[in-house]
Amino acid sequence: MKKSLESYKNFVIQIATPYSMGTGFYLKSADLIITNYHVVEGNAQVAVEGNGMKMQIVPVLYTDARYDLAFLQTPAKHHLAEVRLGKGSILKPGDTVVAVGHPFDLKYSFTKGIISNPNHIINELHYLQHDAAINPGNSGGPLLNEAGEVIGVNTSIIANANTIGFSLSADYLEDTIQEYLAGNREKGTRCQSCSNIVFESTIDGEYCPDCGAKAKLPSVEPAYEPEGVSRIVEDMLTKAGFDVRLSRRGPSGWEIKKGSAQIDMAYHAQTGLIMCDAHLCTLPKKNIQPLYEYLLRQNYENNGFQFNVVGQDIVLSLLIYDKYLNEDVALELLKNLFEKADYYDNILVEKYGAAWKTAQQA
Repeated sequence: MKKSLESYKNFVIQIATPYSMGTGFYLKSADLIITNYHVVEGNAQVAVEGNGMKMQIVPVLYTDARYDLAFLQTPAKHHLAEVRLGKGSILKPGDTVVAVGHPFDLKYSFTKGIISNPNHIINELHYLQHDAAINPGNSGGPLLNEAGEVIGVNTSIIANANTIGFSLSADYLEDTIQEYLAGNREKGTRCQSCSNIVFESTIDGEYCPDCGAKAKLPSVEPAYEPEGVSRIVEDMLTKAGFDVRLSRRGPSGWEIKKGSAQIDMAYHAQTGLIMCDAHLCTLPKKNIQPLYEYLLRQNYENNGFQFNVVGQDIVLSLLIYDKYLNEDVALELLKNLFEKADYYDNILVEKYGAAWKTAQQA
């Protein structure tokens, strides 16, 4: 690649909704964040985060089920980099490509491959078939050519065949952007019947003004309402002072950042467990024994918490059983975990020589 892979982090964005996780990328020429429709489907707003942009809520401006595209509003304050659109139509078999995204919540994953078929037809649309591995979480991310241009939007894979991926050609994206911008950036959607774009100022009630078919603008999507244990968890997080809209990682997962620590929470209905893992620093390369002794002492003294070492990572964990869930007690446990996570992170680095996690730099 002519550009450093690290430079691609500056325009690739992680997208989180109450239902799923995905990837997007910033196009400065259009001042839009691009992603797949299936990543943001059912949401009027989503959470976005990038190297040049802190996590925040942005509205969905445009949805397009036909091309599986969606456009998000770019935050007013950001430091996202510029990337150019290339031409998917000029690719040929054997051309080198790179897929960038956040598969399985692994931030900024780069996979290299080659074009197998630059003109694969799915539902009368032209897709780029390639073997750059894409997985859940990659959806909506860019496919790049050797010049660092976006030549496709990563869209789908064949089940159980992770080395066969499909990306919508950037030619469709460029045409769609021009159609959308002609509507003066109003919220809009492509009619699935006649394929015309319907805007807020042109929609006839709930119907496309051109063909009369039902058309649903992204602005009318209902607000997400959690249920059951997920609702209780979100109530606790709200009481603890966190914006749950920024914390959601799917319907039963949350990510909390407290100081230098990251706390991943997940509710597993089958086991009845709310699992909270605070990912702290990593083990030092030498003189590890004093640190291990400290962790063992803390495990003996702590009420409810448990230190574990996973690979090189030091993790502080808390388990809460739903059948014994007392919201007031659980809230105090969570508050304590959030405070202790940041506290222990600093102690382990400053006193015992542990290393800050590289995830902190992402």
